[in-house]
Amino acid sequence: MVQAMPDVSPAKWHLAHTTWFFETFVLEPELDGYRSPWPAYKSLFNSYYEALGPRHPRPERGHLSRPSLSEILAYREHVDARMKQLLCEPGRAASLIELGLQHEQQHQELLVMDVKYNFYRNPLRPAYASERLDPCEKSEPLRFRAFDAGLVQAGASGSAFAFDNERPVHRRFVEPFEIATRLVTNAEMLEFVAAGGYQTASLWLSDGWAWVQEHAVEAPLYWSRDADGAVTEFTAHGETLLDPNAPVCHVSGYEALAFATWAGARLATEFEWEVMARALGPVEAPALGRERLHPRSAHGAGVTQLFGDVWQWTRSAYEPYPGFKPEAGAVGEYNGKFMSGQWVLRGSSVATPHGHSRSTYRNFFYPHQRWPFTGIRLAREVT
Repeated sequence: MVQAMPDVSPAKWHLAHTTWFFETFVLEPELDGYRSPWPAYKSLFNSYYEALGPRHPRPERGHLSRPSLSEILAYREHVDARMKQLLCEPGRAASLIELGLQHEQQHQELLVMDVKYNFYRNPLRPAYASERLDPCEKSEPLRFRAFDAGLVQAGASGSAFAFDNERPVHRRFVEPFEIATRLVTNAEMLEFVAAGGYQTASLWLSDGWAWVQEHAVEAPLYWSRDADGAVTEFTAHGETLLDPNAPVCHVSGYEALAFATWAGARLATEFEWEVMARALGPVEAPALGRERLHPRSAHGAGVTQLFGDVWQWTRSAYEPYPGFKPEAGAVGEYNGKFMSGQWVLRGSSVATPHGHSRSTYRNFFYPHQRWPFTGIRLAREVT
């Protein structure tokens, strides 16, 4: 039931909501005669779909002491049984079922993010993962690789699954650019902190500087100092000494942009990031389920750490692609209505499920948010 801030949801709620999604968008319209035995769940576990009626307020999800976990597990078992019945009819509601599976995978990552934050707010700082977190190897020096783009194709095409915000495929003109071969490390972020980066207004957007002042931000989320003055970081594996060679993680878009300005660079646009990823070809990304739930240092030659460590902030506003049209009905609220005031992130993180790491995937958050697994990759103009 724990909900340590309005942006996170209790673990119990995630389980109920993903079950509700299958019941609402798949079973009710597609399985003949299906009616939910729990009509009250329609509003309790509706996240943001206005077309489906009232919703329990998001900041109050932690108040839902009932239904109990056992009741939600029974709900899940009931919906699973009906889904198996529907799946016995080949091709029936295939696109809706696939969307439901992809939606549930997104909530698997959200669940890890939310549990980590909830544990962080507990004074005991419990660990989510029991495995020991080994130190990272020393990172390679930061280098840049040039890309000469021009008129390029952007967005998802073909029959493979992609969310509606990844479509339609269209053309963009991208000027030549350079992009860092690895992510920014904790050691480099420590230099920014020591240089007074969080106290230098000229490095920040106006909104970012106001956010720093209002919330007294002095370092990335989950950084602290122990009794001896050493910098520590709360991880999914518990509280540890800050690993200088690990990629910096849990920074806001404002922090990413301020660091880039301080470093004499900038953030890439989402289309520069996609050009880079397409040029490098398919990359096998680690996925949720591996033992380590914390980003690793860079290894190998060339551009590294595209996927499987942290989502990478871009300087692109989350907007619709030319020709974008949301789906008809309530399911059309899935992405399109959030295209205001948010920034795009590319790549994937240590908590991203398999299959969600691709060059066209558009994650998005408000620039002040930093409880997701977010990091920094620098870019700059070709000189």
